[in-house]
Amino acid sequence: MSASQPMLSGVVTTFNNAETLDRCLASMAFCDELVVLDSGSTDGSQAIAEAHHAKLFIEVFKGYGPQKQSAIDKCVGEWILLLDADEFLAPGAAEVIRDRLAAPDAEGYRLSRDEWLFWRWPAPGTRGNRQLRLFNKSAGAMNAVPVHAAPEVNGQVRDLDARFMHFGEPELAVRVEKINRYSSGLVAHSARKQKRFMAARLIFYPWIAFLKMYIGKRYFLNGWAGFFAARTHAFYAFLKYAKVHEARQKSARDQAL
Repeated sequence: MSASQPMLSGVVTTFNNAETLDRCLASMAFCDELVVLDSGSTDGSQAIAEAHHAKLFIEVFKGYGPQKQSAIDKCVGEWILLLDADEFLAPGAAEVIRDRLAAPDAEGYRLSRDEWLFWRWPAPGTRGNRQLRLFNKSAGAMNAVPVHAAPEVNGQVRDLDARFMHFGEPELAVRVEKINRYSSGLVAHSARKQKRFMAARLIFYPWIAFLKMYIGKRYFLNGWAGFFAARTHAFYAFLKYAKVHEARQKSARDQAL
């Protein structure tokens, strides 16, 4: 770290991620410190973290957002680089991040994430999903959204020309199981928002979600893998609203009894 650069902390939360953690931490080796918060892994994840000289902490899992926030709170750095254990920075990303932190012009930065599509990485031209993963610790914190908890920043957020890769699910069955689990985890949170036009959302939004991904983000460039990804994304969009509608119907029935 030069005198002109702020300290950067790389943050990862883990639970039995031995297959992907080594590559994740290796890509973050340029950080001034690595903080790994483990939930009690039994597969060697903790040994991998120690091999990368990370500051290793072990805590019972408190939920996606609270667990990541606990890891962030343990950091010394002024800036946070947040990755999941099944993600890693693409070549060149470290240099881009360091160059930007030499003269930051925002409180947070969105990086582009490339998703593993069952049996392949996306083709050139596929548009990644931009996510806020680099932010000033004093201005950012995890939100309270269950399952999809993400950092939020009080201040300017800009896009950064740096990519990171997400291994994702290697099989369609695993992807569908995750979709089912995540959509169930969002029911209570989504139901509290009192979303309007539920019938229209159930009928039309899955198709909109499919077209936005398959055409808008050019997943059609990835053959059947891209089609499968867009269709499962649409199915997730359907399940989110279908389960909220189901919960409301059950609640109305129980109140009528």
